[in-house]
Amino acid sequence: MFKHTRPLFEKGRILKTAMLESLRDYPRSFLDVRYQEYTDGIITGADIRVGPKTLTVAPGIIKYDGRLYLMEEAQEVPYTATGRETVLVVHFEKAESSADFDSYVGRLVLQERPPASDEVELGRFKLKEGAVLRSDYLDFSDLATEFNTLNLLHARNAGRGEGTLVPVIFKFFARELLGRGSTHPADLSFALLGLNQERIEMETLLHYLAARSGMRLKDLSDLQKDRLRLHQALVRILEENGGQRPLAGHRRSGPQRMMVD
Repeated sequence: MFKHTRPLFEKGRILKTAMLESLRDYPRSFLDVRYQEYTDGIITGADIRVGPKTLTVAPGIIKYDGRLYLMEEAQEVPYTATGRETVLVVHFEKAESSADFDSYVGRLVLQERPPASDEVELGRFKLKEGAVLRSDYLDFSDLATEFNTLNLLHARNAGRGEGTLVPVIFKFFARELLGRGSTHPADLSFALLGLNQERIEMETLLHYLAARSGMRLKDLSDLQKDRLRLHQALVRILEENGGQRPLAGHRRSGPQRMMVD
């Protein structure tokens, strides 16, 4: 589980070893200042590894309601095939108080509904009975495959001012874009950012899409609320403007241009 534990130092109380260890092991002030401008969501880590019967969530840090929650060890969440959309979230519970600590807990939960206001999504999938859940994507467009595929497009990654996509999506896009041989300056700059940076902010992504589509930035502002349309816009760049070596199965003839719904 993700935890946020704060020792309570009050006059007249006994100073306990556990309270001092909490300060030693968790430099709270530094992290709070470092990420104070970030929205709620995944700060780092919390990557998902798909197993035959379980999802393994890697250690990570998630921000919720202004607090940083740390999970120090990987945790497994069992799953089954239902054929219905299943969402892996971190559900944040109400604070529990004792004489020494205020404790805030976020538990990993699989549910068949969209995340609520007190939840942060890590991924989702629709697994048919008898099928195998996978996360080994064939190409960038495969990230949005509806059935039997772990979908990370809706994962809530923290960003400055507004949330953004998880880093693995940008890295996947960057590798495929560079592999297609694009020499467009915007493509090269964006791809190198995706490979090298911890995160790419939503504003940067929208500016890139505007530059590649020729549309005005304000005309793309609605895309940030629709992750599937964001993904489709990036797929079109790969298919239509991604360089002279498109992937097998994609054919181009005549003039091409990117269209954003």
